[in-house]
Amino acid sequence: MQVVIDILENELIEKYPDILGILLRDQTTQKNIFWATDNYKNLGESYRFSSEISPELITGEKGNVIMPRVHKDKILQLSRSKEMAEVFTPSWICNAQNNLVDNSWFGKDGVFNKEILLKNGTKSWETTKEKIVFPKGKTWQDYVRDTRLEISCGEAPYLVSRYDTTTGEFIKIENRVGLLDRKLRIVNENTDLINEWLKAAEIAYKNTYGFEWQGDSLLLAREALLITFIENFIYKFETEPSIESIQNIAQIISWNIWQMDGLKAVVPNSCKDEIIEISDFFETKTEIKKCKGCETQNIKFHNGIYCNIMDWEEKDKETDKTGKIIRFIDLLKK
Repeated sequence: MQVVIDILENELIEKYPDILGILLRDQTTQKNIFWATDNYKNLGESYRFSSEISPELITGEKGNVIMPRVHKDKILQLSRSKEMAEVFTPSWICNAQNNLVDNSWFGKDGVFNKEILLKNGTKSWETTKEKIVFPKGKTWQDYVRDTRLEISCGEAPYLVSRYDTTTGEFIKIENRVGLLDRKLRIVNENTDLINEWLKAAEIAYKNTYGFEWQGDSLLLAREALLITFIENFIYKFETEPSIESIQNIAQIISWNIWQMDGLKAVVPNSCKDEIIEISDFFETKTEIKKCKGCETQNIKFHNGIYCNIMDWEEKDKETDKTGKIIRFIDLLKK
C-alpha cells in the first residue's frame, strides 16, 4: 500500500493500463482536460494554457511534471494563490467543517472523531474506534447514498484526505476525514463480501462530486480519489481490486470530478466574442457581440460550453438505462 502522497503518473500508467487516459478525459468536451494555467508554458507549446493534457506530456522523462502543491516551488505556490486564489486548507479545518455536515445529518456531535488541541498548540482529531451507529429512521446505505459536493476542489482535501495538503503529512486510512473517506469507512464497517463492498463503494463514488478550474489540480484530485478506492479495498480485503473495478471507479470519477469555471458553470475560458457581419446596399459592417452572461454577470446567459455531469440514478428515456447526462447549470434551478 502506498504511503507516499505524490501519485506518480509513470507508476500509474505502468501498473494500471488505460487508467490515466480515463482520468484525463473531459466528459463535456469529449477531449482531455486542459492545463488552464500558464505555469508550465516554459516546457513547450504543448504546455500552454489551452493545451490538452495527454499522457505523454506527464509520463516518461516528464513523469514529475505534475505534483501536489506542497511539493511545488514556494514562489509558484504564491503565484497561484495570487492569480487563482489557490489556497489549500489544513486537514484539521477540513475535518471541523466536514464534522458540521455530519453533526447535522446524524443529529449529534462527534460521530467520526473528536476535535482536539495538541500540546504544541496545533489542532487535530481523535478518531472514534467504535462502529458508527445510525439514528432512528436512517441507515448506513442512506449515508453512503447522500450527495456531497466540494466546490473549487483543488486537490480535493474535503473529499479525500490521503495527506494534509499544507504539510504533506500522510494520513492513515483509519484516521482520514474526507467526505468520501467517511462514506468508505461506513462501507468497510458494514460489508464483508467483495461484491457487496464494490457495489456500496460504487454508490459512494457516484454520490461524491467536485469541480476545479486548473487541469493539474483536477488530475491530482481524480488520482487521489482513485488511489483512495484501491487503498480501502486493500485495507479491507488484503488484496488489490480487479482492473475492471478500478476502471469502473475511474470512469465515475471522470464524470463526477470535472473541469469548470465555478462562477459561470462553463468550461474555463470557453465564452467568446461573436463577430457579426451586417450588410446593407452600400457596405458590410462588422460588429462584435460579447457574451451576454459575461456582460451581465448572469450565470444562465453565457455562450461558453456549459459543463455536463452524470445523474447516476435518473433513467435516460432514450436509452432506457439508469444514468442520464445533465448540465450542471440546470441543477441551479432547483
